Amino acid sequence: MISTVIDQELELEFPIFQGGMAWVADASLAAGVSNAGGLGIIAAMNSNGEQLRAEIKKCREMTDRPFGVNIMLMSPFADEVADVVIEENVPVVTTGAGNPGKYMAKWLEAGIKVIPVVASVALAKKMERSGAYALIAEGGESGGHVGELTTMALVPQVADAVTIPVIAAGGIADGRQIAAAFMLGAVGVQVGTRFLVARECTISQAYKDKVLKARDHDSVVTGKRLGHPVRSIRNDFTRAYQKAEYDSSSFSDEELEKMGAGVLRLAAREGDVKNGCVLAGQVASMVKKEQSAREIIEEMFAQAEEVLNGAAKWVK
Repeated sequence: MISTVIDQELELEFPIFQGGMAWVADASLAAGVSNAGGLGIIAAMNSNGEQLRAEIKKCREMTDRPFGVNIMLMSPFADEVADVVIEENVPVVTTGAGNPGKYMAKWLEAGIKVIPVVASVALAKKMERSGAYALIAEGGESGGHVGELTTMALVPQVADAVTIPVIAAGGIADGRQIAAAFMLGAVGVQVGTRFLVARECTISQAYKDKVLKARDHDSVVTGKRLGHPVRSIRNDFTRAYQKAEYDSSSFSDEELEKMGAGVLRLAAREGDVKNGCVLAGQVASMVKKEQSAREIIEEMFAQAEEVLNGAAKWVK
């Protein structure tokens, strides 16, 4: 069985995190993944403190296993939720969309293991100096907000640059990719897109079907003009947005921001996958069926073990 410092120190069965996906990663999905032996993560997204507290309490009713919270640092409620995770004794916090430096001291004092998502070696080094327990090195193959470097390029560079554990994310949907992540220097993985079709995931069925029908070239990155690019599956929304994005004479930045407001919720919660934004990674086409979180994790790690155990046949 594959075991690393990540599952051993966080009291998991498998060294796998579920991505903290906005409008997706609620108490149901987080509890489902934690009950399955991974680390489920609740997305704080733009929730205020009391909304997050309610979701944490709901998760605790559904699992007695460890789970974490992802804090989006650009949220207007970041200060509130930063305090709530302390008050609610959340054991693990992952962060995205910024630098968590202003919160690190109080989180560490509270005994929280802080694991920032990083897309560069420079930020990785800075987070290690700030006291991060581990890092999630996320490549641009992932769904949602993306950086420039691919997972294949980013993970080994981050692993070489820091001494704390590195978790690979971006472009991981099966055991072969988990095995590759370990070979690149990671000691765990974070998975998002594959969990979109978990039975415990409460997003709309239309969103799940969009992922299940995706082809290898169906993802597209939008939002580069505004400085926060995101990857999603092509649809009417992305086509209209791309047209506007590259027409600065007709569409201002403010109009682009307005165009993208609320579109993820529209797809994930209301099921409008034509006019909403269907965030998913480049591996969406590898996701073939709905399964329980337990089935997903066990299948992935069984394949990873098989691949790693058979790796010697390629080396003479």
